[in-house]
Amino acid sequence: MPDQNFSQLPKPHTTYANIIKSLLPIGEHDKGDKSTLPTATYSVDSLQIDHDNLTDYRKICGFSNNSYIPPTYFAVLSQSLQMNMMVKEPFPFAMLGLVHIHNNVTQHRPIQDTGIFKMTVSFANLQEHDKGKQFDFVTHVYENDELVWQGTSTYLSRQKKAKTTKKPSEPTVKPTLDENNVHQFWQIAEDIGRRYAFISGDFNLIHLHPLSAKAFGFPKAIAHGMWTKAKCLAQLGELPKAFSCDVDFKLPIFLPSEVEFIAQYDNADRHIQFGVYDVNSPKPHVIGSVTDFDTAKVKD
Repeated sequence: MPDQNFSQLPKPHTTYANIIKSLLPIGEHDKGDKSTLPTATYSVDSLQIDHDNLTDYRKICGFSNNSYIPPTYFAVLSQSLQMNMMVKEPFPFAMLGLVHIHNNVTQHRPIQDTGIFKMTVSFANLQEHDKGKQFDFVTHVYENDELVWQGTSTYLSRQKKAKTTKKPSEPTVKPTLDENNVHQFWQIAEDIGRRYAFISGDFNLIHLHPLSAKAFGFPKAIAHGMWTKAKCLAQLGELPKAFSCDVDFKLPIFLPSEVEFIAQYDNADRHIQFGVYDVNSPKPHVIGSVTDFDTAKVKD
């Protein structure tokens, strides 16, 4: 299909009928060519911020209720275009059950919530993963033709693959704490997935209820990766005016759960490393970093 332009972000409920269709058994010939991704770009030319939704987003993630857009919020807004791309284009994988495994956001400057923006979203980087196939959604946001924000969300489509001998993994060690660290314990409620879904529009069934999560191979519902990333950033205090933040989503956070958040600051390198860990082991749920934009590696 050709590129699609919208006058405003599509409402999530407008795609629900097609999302439900993606759950129905269909033949292999209907699923698309798994060796290619659609080439269309979806965009919104005059994107205005819904301030009620933004207020709810700040509250559930822990961001200050000020006049600036949190660094993860455009990633949330872009999901509306992403959903439409997966149901309207010849997308080769089942939409529900996709697992978010990596995310990068780069903020080029502080962005006020009164602006009018252009957002574009494209597919990229289809490649093999040891548990299936992975691909990217790449998002760019402009204000008055100035690139102000960009992000890459990497998703895994889990598929049956021939068993291979796993390489021994490196032992995981939690960072050694000192007085410069941020160290917190979070009690994550069982309903956080449902509450965040109503704000973000991400109703992936793996986040909503144990029964729906089990249909996709998870023993319980799991927390949204982007909620976890946003909560991490909200706890770091004042961030650089321009920066890049990379996160790898490791082990799922089953709901409800208690987790440990640790952040370390390297002022010399203008770098922050952070992680969310299982309270009873060194295994990480999330590993991430924030780098001042002057030294950040920007992903186009």
